[in-house]
Amino acid sequence: MSKRYSTLLEKIDRTKIYDLDEAIEVLKMLHSTKFDESIDLAIKLGVDPKKLQQPVRGSVVLPHGVGKEIKVLVFASGENLKRAIEAGADYAGGSEIAEKIKNGWLDFDYVIATPDMMKVVAPLGKILGPRGLMPNPKTGTVTNDVENAVKEAKKGKVDFKMDKDGNIHFSVGKISFSNDKIKENLITAILSVLSVKPQGVKGTYIKSIHLSLTMSPSLKLNAHKIIQELKGV
Repeated sequence: MSKRYSTLLEKIDRTKIYDLDEAIEVLKMLHSTKFDESIDLAIKLGVDPKKLQQPVRGSVVLPHGVGKEIKVLVFASGENLKRAIEAGADYAGGSEIAEKIKNGWLDFDYVIATPDMMKVVAPLGKILGPRGLMPNPKTGTVTNDVENAVKEAKKGKVDFKMDKDGNIHFSVGKISFSNDKIKENLITAILSVLSVKPQGVKGTYIKSIHLSLTMSPSLKLNAHKIIQELKGV
């Protein structure tokens, strides 16, 4: 544990459960690096991953983006290729791009594919999958509506997926954002996880919510209170 991290630990009460506004204020105080740290959301789900046929997954367009330019790659051909480029895709093509990826090229943040191109994309699963970049119909990244998919990705669309231990985690912005923008992104993110609750899941769906910076201790949020308030929105 670094000296800087130890100092940050001394600034927080690790037994405390924070309201959303208070947690954002504390994160601002904890920011101590020279770079613009990401704000990371971690949610523990009250589901048994082994009993679910499919992991909990979904996507969300954060109202204020993620705080960086998103490089979008689209696998498409013909008219869809033209539309993808016109919509703002940074890279677009087919098998020639797949070969580049196989050779180690990964200069992109988001991947979209038209259904007919999945035969080209499928062999890339071992490369794109572990990085959370594999196109999937459930997140809207396998689609013929490439224009809308590219525009949403550029705006700050984030895909999320439960891991083998029942956790979901993804970034919801930068610490340089205003408190209001951070809060709006967080509320939108939590609502999106609530919206993909599997049918038949009983008991507490979201067991805990934690917030942290790229290089800070995490803060435990008052999940029950936040969820009850959001349900009343």
